[in-house]
Amino acid sequence: VREGPELEQTGRVAGALHVPRGMLEFRADPESPYYDDHFVRDRPVIVYCASGGRSALSGQALKELGYQQVYNLGAFGDWADSGGPVEKA
Repeated sequence: VREGPELEQTGRVAGALHVPRGMLEFRADPESPYYDDHFVRDRPVIVYCASGGRSALSGQALKELGYQQVYNLGAFGDWADSGGPVEKA
């Protein structure tokens, strides 16, 4: 749930779907005209941001939309610094 400029500067978790925080509910809600069919309520969803705050709020929003398996990866920098795979923009 990071913003485009963040991805351009530092990349993203390899294989991650980019959804800015402001669009999450629209993309995750099947009733929305902006729904993204990558979101499936019975599959795990892992969210992350720069420090963990936006991802915590995002996880709460997804649970309110009926997603049961929501996990907060936390801070992208921690992931990258620990050797997690990263894709550059």
